Amino acid sequence: MAHTKSSNKRIEIAERNRLRNQFYKSTVRTLTKKSIVAAEAYAKQPGSEALELAQQRLSEAYSKIDKAVVKGVMHRNTGARKKARLAKNLKNLVVKATPAASTV
Repeated sequence: MAHTKSSNKRIEIAERNRLRNQFYKSTVRTLTKKSIVAAEAYAKQPGSEALELAQQRLSEAYSKIDKAVVKGVMHRNTGARKKARLAKNLKNLVVKATPAASTV
């Protein structure tokens, strides 16, 4: 049990930050999964709507990752790594889904 006002305040702030961090981390994980699912759906059924949805999900994930970095929940290199992996995943699935252009 804390004995001073300052230690009580630090406990309250730490709890507030823990809840905020938990929210951002959970949301980033959820949006990452949704982005991957949308990209895989596009790979199975290529189409302009599916590609647009996959790009929209990617954009949502990017936005939340950037906000987590700004809030200090996530290190900037971690955020950059997560974004790069998402982009790489989408690109690989798009390349697989589109027929290879024949070179003449």
